[in-house]
Amino acid sequence: MTCGVILPAYNVARHLPDLVRDLRAAQPDLRIVAIDDGSVDDTAAVAEACGLEVIRHAGNRGKGAALMTGFTWAQQQGLELVFTMDADGQHLPREMQGFLDEMAAGSADVVVGTRMDRTTGMPWIRRKTNEFTSWVVSRLAGQDIPDSQNGFRLFRVEVLRGLRAVSSRFDFESEILVLLGRKGARISSVPVSSIYADERSSINPIVDTWRFFRLVFHLVMTRDR
Repeated sequence: MTCGVILPAYNVARHLPDLVRDLRAAQPDLRIVAIDDGSVDDTAAVAEACGLEVIRHAGNRGKGAALMTGFTWAQQQGLELVFTMDADGQHLPREMQGFLDEMAAGSADVVVGTRMDRTTGMPWIRRKTNEFTSWVVSRLAGQDIPDSQNGFRLFRVEVLRGLRAVSSRFDFESEILVLLGRKGARISSVPVSSIYADERSSINPIVDTWRFFRLVFHLVMTRDR
């Protein structure tokens, strides 16, 4: 099946060469697009030098907006499957085959990586936050999703058609699972490693927590629409 990978990319120039090398080694036939979300470093130039397809946002619009741009690209290119993964080295390309095997079994439209059975080294507050938000998202989506905050995912492109999300930043990754679950998509999970880079997370614990609860309220109020 034709398969691509979407890399939301914000100031990740130093990570891209190693990531692309590992992607090519793990899955040589992938089409890879980097969505440069208003980076102020050389992300776009490095991505092009690595042979990636590049789509630029003029300013920083958020991870969710970058993913939506990537989903539109996947549909326009006629791809059947598309991965999403972080561009900073947090996700391991060698683990992609597990997603493909799960999808090939025919029981899933979306496969989400889960770190929750491999939490050694995961900060306690992150583990508890993941457990809580995953419980909430699972209830709203009507399916068990052990690690709803994990951006390492594989989608059947067909189920992405017609999606209308209200969020555009990190809360988008929760919203899309709920929207797809309500749409009837089958969501499965596969174990992945927990990798923590040395740079500070882009997540703002106050602002993004507020966005998450605002999203939950919206999803609860629109449950039957």
